[in-house]
Amino acid sequence: MATTLTVEYPRDLLQHVGRELGPSDWIVVDQAAIDKFADATGDHQWIHVDVERARREMPGGTTIAHGYLTLSLVPRLAATLLQVTRRSRGLNYGSNRVRFTNAVPAGARVRLRAKLLAAEEVPGSGVRLTSEMTVEVEGQARPALVAEVLSVHYA
Repeated sequence: MATTLTVEYPRDLLQHVGRELGPSDWIVVDQAAIDKFADATGDHQWIHVDVERARREMPGGTTIAHGYLTLSLVPRLAATLLQVTRRSRGLNYGSNRVRFTNAVPAGARVRLRAKLLAAEEVPGSGVRLTSEMTVEVEGQARPALVAEVLSVHYA
């Protein structure tokens, strides 16, 4: 089970720069989630949704998750690693760098590790947090995703 860093106010994050968080608990990326993501985005490329063809033609014999599906799991997993108890709201601010470094086969379990790279105060009692997010695939040495993600937490 993941250990959560809990702070009271967003400004308390300033003292945790350099800290590594995680790993999160594992979650399964199953074919149903991949199919729903394909429907939501319109990306129905066969490597994601055609189970029979993937069985015949894909390395490993299975479909793979969309890279952006993997990226979209980061906020869900990150919420289990960091809690700001006196936060009025949080915003995804963007990404400086995103790399999809390995496939996530359908049915695989993934988890997140985070490193707090920078924190700076912003107007409105907020803190902009820059984090390196690494999504790991169970049983694989190379992560599926490494991304520098920015978020803003407001008191």
